[in-house]
Amino acid sequence: MLLDHIVIHVNDLDAASADYRRLGFTVTPGGEHADGNSHNALISFTDGTYLELIAFKRPPPPEHLFARGVAQGEGMITYALLPDDIEADVAAAKRRGLDLEGPYPGGRLRPDGVRLEWQTARAATPDLPFLCADVTPRELRVPGGRSLEHPNSATGISGLTLVVLDLKASTDRYRSLLGTEPYMLPKAAPGLNGYAAAFKVGNTVIVLVEPIEGPILDTSRDTGEGPYSLLLQADPSVWSGYADASLVHHVRIQVTALPK
Repeated sequence: MLLDHIVIHVNDLDAASADYRRLGFTVTPGGEHADGNSHNALISFTDGTYLELIAFKRPPPPEHLFARGVAQGEGMITYALLPDDIEADVAAAKRRGLDLEGPYPGGRLRPDGVRLEWQTARAATPDLPFLCADVTPRELRVPGGRSLEHPNSATGISGLTLVVLDLKASTDRYRSLLGTEPYMLPKAAPGLNGYAAAFKVGNTVIVLVEPIEGPILDTSRDTGEGPYSLLLQADPSVWSGYADASLVHHVRIQVTALPK
């Protein structure tokens, strides 16, 4: 499995798209989802990943995949992995003891009239991602070409940090989902104000943090488990440090140098 995309809930899609363009991203309108309740815009990268800005016309029903995150307001609400074979990967994770539901059908109508279809599978706990597998070709879902060129030089997602409430339990769930051992075993991580473990998913490091103090602990009290911060790769002569907080709609984005 590989990292597919990060889901960012925004209240106003046009305003958020404009703000991300001001940050130097190329933002591509994505269209309307099959249920007619939401629409999105995409920021795609040369490493194959993308950011999804999604706005809802009305609150999603409780059973919706994004309902919990949307209720908490703007910001990162979840993320998706791209499975090799969604039915086989779900079956394997279940054999390893993980509670997964699906696959379920989904889709979107692009602004140019092209209809996309995919399948998703979801876990029972918000520390885990969902799986997103294409039925129609992935290149129809994920913008390419000039959409991959960003004035801020961003090329991909190298890291994602998530808040978890029980590091051992979350680490075990990730083992079951991925079928791999942690890239970094659970240990004290003073720089993250807690205890952490990490898994390598393709070229992206997924860091799980059980906080004990600081802003990350405050976040866990407010929103519970889920995405906390995002690490992007870019040319340091063009962009480095942190994204302008006034433009990211409650997403913590740090920028690191491209690998040599």
